[in-house]
Amino acid sequence: MVPLENYLALSAIVFALGVYGVLARRNAVMILMSVELMLNAVNINFVAFAAYLDPGRIVGAIFAVFIITVAAAEVGLALAIVIRLFRNRATANVDEAATMKW
Repeated sequence: MVPLENYLALSAIVFALGVYGVLARRNAVMILMSVELMLNAVNINFVAFAAYLDPGRIVGAIFAVFIITVAAAEVGLALAIVIRLFRNRATANVDEAATMKW
């Protein structure tokens, strides 16, 4: 059996990559992908702790499914905003979004 620490280390690395992507990128699509990485790191934690603490119950997997559902809705809405930004400004750069004022 794989120890819990390995899952936590993997989750921390994936979350750190997501945070770096959000802070360092200027492209809106790359920022969305980084947010998805962070949510997947949380999913890894939920499933790992659920399997470690109580293997008979699937509570962690249920929370992970809810997070995946919310992430899918978030991506759908965010991509619609990015498409509108691209049609108005011909760029997906998030710095240009600040200029979308009346």
